[in-house]
Formats: sequence, structure tokens, C-alpha cells
Amino acid sequence: MICSSAVRLTACLALLLAAPAIVDAADPALAALTPVRATTAPVIDGTLDDAVWQGPELPTGAWGSYNPLHGEAIPQQTHVWMAYDDRFLYVAFRCDDPEAAKIKSSITRRDNIWSDDWVGLSLDALGTGQVAYHMMVNPSGVQADMLQTNSGGEDASPDWVWDSAGRVGATGYAVEIRLPLQSIRFRGGDVARMGVLFWRRVSRTGYSVSWPQLKPNEWVFQHHAPLVFDQLRGRPTREAIPSVTYSGSEERATPSAWAAYDGDASVGLSGKYGVTSTITIDATVNPDFSQVESDAFQVEVNQRYPIFFSEKRPFFMENAGIFNLAGVGDGDGNMLAAVHTRRIVDPIAGGKVTGSLGHTTFGVLTAVDQAAGRDLEAGDPLDGHDKVFTIGRAQTTFFSPGSYAGAIVSATTQGPASNTVGGADVSLHKRNSALQMTGMALYSSATAADGRHTQGLATLWTAGMSTRRYDVLGQVEHYDRDFQMDSAFYNRTGFTSGWGFGGYSFYPPATSRFAFVKRVVPFVFVQGGEDRVQHGSDVLAVPGIRLHMARQGFFRADYVGGHEPWVGQRYQRGRWRAFGNAQFFRWLNGGGNINDGYATYYDEVNPFQGRSRNLSAFATIQPNARLSEQIEWQHVDFNRADTGADVYDLVIVNSRTTYQFSRRMYARLIAQHDTSSHRLLLDALASYELRPGTVFFAGYGSLRERRTYQDSQWKDDELSPLRESRRGLFLKASYLYRF
Repeated sequence: MICSSAVRLTACLALLLAAPAIVDAADPALAALTPVRATTAPVIDGTLDDAVWQGPELPTGAWGSYNPLHGEAIPQQTHVWMAYDDRFLYVAFRCDDPEAAKIKSSITRRDNIWSDDWVGLSLDALGTGQVAYHMMVNPSGVQADMLQTNSGGEDASPDWVWDSAGRVGATGYAVEIRLPLQSIRFRGGDVARMGVLFWRRVSRTGYSVSWPQLKPNEWVFQHHAPLVFDQLRGRPTREAIPSVTYSGSEERATPSAWAAYDGDASVGLSGKYGVTSTITIDATVNPDFSQVESDAFQVEVNQRYPIFFSEKRPFFMENAGIFNLAGVGDGDGNMLAAVHTRRIVDPIAGGKVTGSLGHTTFGVLTAVDQAAGRDLEAGDPLDGHDKVFTIGRAQTTFFSPGSYAGAIVSATTQGPASNTVGGADVSLHKRNSALQMTGMALYSSATAADGRHTQGLATLWTAGMSTRRYDVLGQVEHYDRDFQMDSAFYNRTGFTSGWGFGGYSFYPPATSRFAFVKRVVPFVFVQGGEDRVQHGSDVLAVPGIRLHMARQGFFRADYVGGHEPWVGQRYQRGRWRAFGNAQFFRWLNGGGNINDGYATYYDEVNPFQGRSRNLSAFATIQPNARLSEQIEWQHVDFNRADTGADVYDLVIVNSRTTYQFSRRMYARLIAQHDTSSHRLLLDALASYELRPGTVFFAGYGSLRERRTYQDSQWKDDELSPLRESRRGLFLKASYLYRF
């Protein structure tokens, strides 16, 4: 039933947007790059002595910076070669550096190289300007990869199989990449066309450069260079990942005894079947959705809106950007994600179909959540009913890369309750133009368990212009009070709001005494709206200034003024805020935040005006290439504005210590302390990852709380010492098999 619904929804969405589209995904001003066919495969060892690298390099020309400034040249030169055969694409970089001894690199886990030097590429394998594979490698050969979609931005969650190696020398460093054709989606043929952009980061200066050069308010899809292959055949991805997991836990029953140990072992299977080289079916049975990463403790006291936690489960993370809508999740909008898969708490099974037809990209996700009908009171009409999610999305590129129109359908059913949402979105961005516009509209229909039926509209529209000198952006959004979207994460309904932002950039001369300041941006942000749920107007004004500095330095200071409604009353805003961070030394990156002023105590019955101060600091310490310590500290103090009486005073500390034995193996310890709930969490993990999908994890967790044992039950007691209340063991092994 679920599978047939998914197929029908896929077909409908693909046909809806399959109209002919006129788009040139590659920059017509650039000559096409032609990789060479390798007669002998290069050895991926970071040494560019293979025969295939002895020919001419790619004619990339001058590279230019895109961060922190646009269009600047740097003394570090980069040379690129590309080759291919029937199974792989190969890329080689020679990264010259006149101060090679200052190159920063580390032996770290995947996707953790951002404070290092690195080099890599963005590959639009389909050539449609919709999906790009970003691959970066540091001088030690450690990888980072992200999937870029034109509606969802960059997503570092997906990991695909590819090989890399790096080596530092006297004049710089070299990197080699081998990318299996099975790992990417592309259209093969006698003449295969893709798009490519190369980039590099120099850590000690904070400069990132690219070829072709990126411009303000434009990203990779507007600047991919044409890449043409002769006789490149598609290789559909077909793989299976069996997994075995074991988890066990126990709770303290009395001060001297533990309750019965609760252990559970399970076997799961996930598979991927490439129907063609551009369309793939993913399915999972008895899935392993265990999370080896704990959610970091956050301030949960006095929060007006729900706390957002990112998705960490591999099945849902892959290709998640396809389901995003234009403008959603950007800036200060109300909706953070149209499809937030953590709404699917405990799935029994799941399936996905994703792919591309011409210039149309589509995806369908379906899953059955058994948690939704669990632990409900007897007699509840939803008791015992699983919740079924089915979500379809399609979009087509037109006009130019970065411009697209899309449609989405989201449907959930749980016993007598249901929710259906349909909508469309559009993004318009002409190449070499500073103007960009996005918009989306959603209409929902919901039936509650008691038979009550509601409908609602949500819409969001933005327009902006960005150049080297100025940034101007505006947005309007509206949510009906009865709008409901079970798959989405949004803060509130029943309001209409609009905001505007303006900033102007100054560039101090490189010869001035303030040469370390690269860019100065005074700005102003204003917002106003009507909240029909809280019965009042919402006004916000934020003047401030931003400084972009050397050593990846950044500083921002602003003042937040205005007022907000809460349960029919108006509460004052008025806060000073400052934030800054920098790479102070090769081994130390850090920063902090302070904000102080008026705040609201969000109680439904007894709210009041308060004053709060929030202090935070964070640092990443890397004393050598293998050891890393990340620590975050936050202190929040809240008092009544009228009497000064203390309401709460809490401290949260999150610490992560990682030792990387090799590129594949590491040990990690997480320690988290929250004084508001009197908790200390210790989470240890050892990991070995041969490649994505082939992994082994072993973890142990311990939760300590301040409690006392009275009258045969535990009670919270902030004066008691921290005592271990729960502990657990976790083991996982999985293997990726390709066929």
C-alpha cells in the first residue's frame, strides 16, 4: 500500500514539473574542460608521479577569493588535473605555498577539517544546476563532503564512497581523489556533460578562493564550468548494508541496587537500487536508527518556541536537501524545515525514491512511525495506531542555474486523524544579477481524532540584492491560525509579519593601521507584524555593526529594541548583544557571546517582565594533529524587572574530546552538564569506519543526577551529590556491499 502510493506520487510530481525548461547549467563564457582518459589508473597516495598527471594541467586561469572578500588574489597558486576511466573519476591538485611550514592539517574524523587548509571541487554531475557534490580534502588526506541543492543549501550529513590522499612537501601540498562512478548520479553517453568548480582554503589567512570565481549573492550553480567527457557510461548504484545492533540499559532502583537489565539486539537491512544512473530506490527493513551522537544540552527553561534538534539518522539524512522549499530555513523565517524527519520518531520501515528526469529533480519519502500511537491513555482514539508519513517533492530548473519552480505534497494518517498539505515554491536568480527572489505557499487540510476539520494557509516571500558594497533584503510571511503540517518544524501560527535588512560594506585599505580588518558592515534590521494568537503587535529594530577580520575573525555588536505580545500583554525588548570568534593560533579557535537586557517570562498564567544576561564562550583546542578538545560554556541569569528577584540561574557545559588514532579509527568522550535539571551526561564512543556504510561502534553512556531516595522513591534534590541514575551499552556493526 505504501509502496504503490509512493510510486503514484512520484509519477504525479514528475509529470507536474516535466515541462520543457530552458537552462544552461554551465557558464557560457567559459571554455569547456576536457579530462583525459586514463590508460593506467593512478595510485591514490598523494604523490603526483603517475603518468596521467604528467600531461598539461586544466586551463583554470586566475583564482579569486569569495571569503572574506570577493575577487582578491592570493600568493598560493593551485594546479589541477582531471582524468577518468570506465569506473572512476580522478582529480589531482598541486597546492603551492610560499610558506609551506605554516600549512595547517590534522588527522581527524570525516567532515571535521574546516579549521585546516583544504582543497576540493564542486561537481554538478547531472549538469542541471540543481544538485552538486562537494568534496574537500585537507593536506593529510582527510575528507569532507556535502550535498548542495539549490533549494536546501549545503548539507554535510550525507557521506558517499570516494578515496583521497594528501601529502605535504617543501613547496606546498598535493591531493589526489578517486571518485567511483557508482557514487554519483549522472547522464552517461558518447558525450557526457557536467559542471565543475574548484576551491581552496588557506587556514592561517582565512581566505577561500575558487575557480571560476564566485560573486556576491551567487553560489556554485551560477559558476560551474562546463566539463565534457568522451564515452562515459552510467553505473547505477546498487548496494546493500546489513547491520547488527545491540543496546542495553539499566536504571538505579535504590541507592544500593539496580533494576533489571534491559537488553535488545536487532538485525536490519538497508538497500539502494539504481533503476538508472539518475533514479534510485532506497529501502530499509527493521532499520538501525540508533544515534551514536548525543544531542547537545541546550537551555530549555523559559523558551517561547520549541527547540530544534538536527537529524542524525543516516537513512533520513541522505538527499534530505531535495525536500527543502525556497526561502525556508533562511534568515529569520518562522519555518525552519518543511520536512523535519525527526517528527518520525521510531519507524518500523522506510522507503525513498529520488532521481532526475531531464531538468526535473524529484523525491518521495514514506515511513511508518510506531511511536506515535504508543504510551497513550486507554480510550484515546489514536491508541495503538501507527502514523504513516508520505512526502513527495519535485522541482525543475529554468531560466538559469539557481532559478527553479517546485511542488510538494505531505500526507500523514494515524487512525481517524489525518493531515494533508500541498504547495509550491519558486526561486528566481538571473546569472550576473544582484537580484534574487524566492517564495512559497502551502495549504493544509487536517482532521483531528475527534473529527474536527481545519484548513490553513502559510506563505513566505523574499527579495534581495547583494553586491560587493551593499546588501538589501526583505521578507513577508503569513500563517493562518489553523495551518498544520505534521512533517514540518515551525515556531508558531496565527500571525502576519514582515522584515527588512540593509547593510553597507566598507573595505579598509590594506596599508592602514587596521589592515587586519578586512570588511566593516554597519546594518539595520526592522520587523513588524500582528500576532493573532497572542493578541498584539510585534515590533523589532536591530541596528548594529559587523567586522570581518584576518585569521577567520568575526565580530558583531547590535542593540535589539521594540516590543512583543504574550497572552494579550505587551512586553518590552531592549538588549545589547555582542559576538566574536577567531583562529587565534594554529592550535586554538575560540570566541564568545554576551547579551544583556529586557526579557519576557513566557508563562501562560503568570507572565512578567524580566531582565536576563546570557554569557557564553567556546573553544576548539588542537595541541597536535590527532587530539581535539571542543568545549562550550553558557551561563544564563534571569531576574524579575520590578523587584530584581532571581528567577533562575543556570550553567550548561558541553565538552567533546576526540583522539584520532588513524583516519579510520577514533575514540571520543562527551561530557555535558546542566545545572537547571542537575544532570551530568558522560558518553564514550570508539569508532572504526573503513568507508561510509562499513563501520563498527562501541559506546557506553552514563547519566548522573542530583536526587535523594525517600519513601521508596527518587526525588530531585539540588543539594544531593551527583549520583549515577542510568547507564547503557551500545554496539553496532554494518557492512556496505556493492554489486
